[in-house]
Order: sequence, then C-alpha cells, then structure tokens
Amino acid sequence: MRPPLPTLGPQPKKSPVGPVMAISLLLGLGAGGVWWWKQRLASETHAPATADAQATAPVAQGPGDAGSTAAVPTTAAATPTAPAPAAAAAPTSSDPLKAAGLSKASIRIDGPLETAVIAAAGPEVGPALAQVVTRTLVWWVDVPGDIRRGDTLDVLYEVRPNEEPLVYAVRFTSNKTGQTHRTYRFQPEGDKNPRYYLPSGEELELRLEGSPLDDYEQVTSLLRDGRRHKGVDFKTAVGTPVKAPFTGIVRRKNWSFRFNGNCIDLEEVGGKHRHALFLHMDELPRSLKVGDRIAAGTVLGRSGNSGRSFAPHLHYQLEAADERILDPYESHRTYRRSLAASQRTAFEAEVRRQDGLLGTTLAGG
Repeated sequence: MRPPLPTLGPQPKKSPVGPVMAISLLLGLGAGGVWWWKQRLASETHAPATADAQATAPVAQGPGDAGSTAAVPTTAAATPTAPAPAAAAAPTSSDPLKAAGLSKASIRIDGPLETAVIAAAGPEVGPALAQVVTRTLVWWVDVPGDIRRGDTLDVLYEVRPNEEPLVYAVRFTSNKTGQTHRTYRFQPEGDKNPRYYLPSGEELELRLEGSPLDDYEQVTSLLRDGRRHKGVDFKTAVGTPVKAPFTGIVRRKNWSFRFNGNCIDLEEVGGKHRHALFLHMDELPRSLKVGDRIAAGTVLGRSGNSGRSFAPHLHYQLEAADERILDPYESHRTYRRSLAASQRTAFEAEVRRQDGLLGTTLAGG
C-alpha cells in the first residue's frame, strides 16, 4: 500500500461527526433492505389474484364496439373458484290451454248474454265472441228470449288477430230446456269445410232441402237470432255456386247495389209466388237477364263479398207475394247430416280432447 503523502503545517483535530453519520447510513440501508425484501415477498404472494383480475378487465373499445368486453391474455395460474351453478332449464308450460293456443270462458248468466261474455272474456274479445257463440245457441233456444238467469256457458275458443274468435266447443246448460247442450268443431277427412257436430255425430245446424248452396262453412245469421235480420247468411268462400231453390223468373238484378252488391230477385213460378233474394254475390253472368226463366237447381251465379258485406257470404232471403218475410227454415224441408262411420273414431278423439280443455262445467255452481 502506497504511504500517504506528507502534509505541511499543523494537523486538524478529528471530529466525532463522521463516524456517527457513517453508522446511521449503514443502519438506514439495512432497514431499507429488510422493507424491500418483505414487499417483494408480498408481491409474489398476491400476483396470481392480480393476474386473474386483469384477465377479465374490460379494455378500451373502438368505434362500433360499445358495450363489448375483451379478456386480457395471461399465463398466471388461476386461483381455484367455486363452480358456477348450472343454468336453470327453460320453464315448460303446464297449462294445456296455452299449449294448445286456446282460451276458455266460463260464464254464469245473470243478465244480458253479451254482458256476461264480456265480463268473462274481456272487452276486447267479448263482443265478437258473444256474436259467434250465439250462432250455436240459436239451434237450441231462441236468443235472447230463452236465455235465463242462472244459465251457464263454457266456451273453448282461439283469439285471432284482425278476425273474429274461432270457437271450438260450446257447452250450454239451459234452465229453459233443462239440459246441457254441447257442440264441437270438427273437419272430417275429405270435407272442404269444418262444421259443428253434436256428441251424437250429427251436425248441429239443420240443412235446407233445395238449398241455394250445396256446401258452406256455417250459418252465421238466422231470423230468430235476435238481430232482426231478414234472411239467412251462409259463410262460404267467394266463388261458391249459388243455385235456384225453385223454378222462377228473374224479376230484378243488381238493385240497391251500394247495400246489396250484386244481387238477384227470383220469383217462383206457380205455387205461392214466393220471391228468393240472393245478395252480396260475385259479378253476375252477363247472360243472366231480367225476365229469364230459371229451372230449380240451375246455377244462377257465384257467392261473393260485394255491397255492404264484411266477409264472404251469401245472404238468402225469402218473401211471400205480399212481401212478408219468410223463414227459410220453415219454408224448406230440413234435415241433419251425420258423420260417416269411418269418421267416428277421429271425431270421438277430438271430443275427448276438447272436453278435457273445457274442464268442469259451472252448472249448479
């Protein structure tokens, strides 16, 4: 070791401050080292949890990505988490009516029929439903004259947007007749239209011998249904052939077109000189002229939806020679058509299905 250089002059005295500062510095460095070591250990212990939090943190999104999130990739080991609960199975409807897309109204009549139906089905559906149900009731009782307080009514129906409700089954307990009447909508295989049938398999509606229509879906209005209607309305598709019920002379054609639409007035030859009026028909044949003689059963034209008509149908009206309104169901002979034996099994299965949906009657309740 090289010896220190000689100094000139007297030497200064040694101060105790230097050693004290040195010792303080060493102690401070030691304490700082201990603190740093503890912080490092703590950081390493909590690193996995921090990585997991970062892995699911949302990141800034570009235009058009608002509301989306992205995961930040990480290689840190994830801490164990409790398994997520299994997703609940989608609930299945236990209501057979909802499953069938149908509704049911159970009604106890203590006043006007329409009021009772509206109370059960609601103001949006009730008025139209009352009219549709009346089309079945009129085959058992006069409406409204024979409707009594305490009568009960169960109706199975389908609500259709912008259309009248479609009734499937009606069960009516009448204090007038002392019976529970039932009818079911059913379409036999091969038939063009569904009809309403009694439990016996007979059609609910009577048919006319010498009818202007061979087939139709439903009679939607009668003289005795309380509407003060002058004829019978047959619900049928536009283009259905319309036939002369008797031999007659064409007396008028297309009068009061705004209300009647295309129409014919056929006067009976001989006999009682009745007049048969056919309204709301499709465009009439140009060959058909006033004064023409038409044989019974001849096609006069086709049904339509003209004039003041809100749905395709044929209005059939009978008048006496003195213009008195006649009921076609009293002027014609009538009959009921029955289901073919081959259709009974399918019909009885449908009756069981509809009865199950109707449930227990309110009668006696």
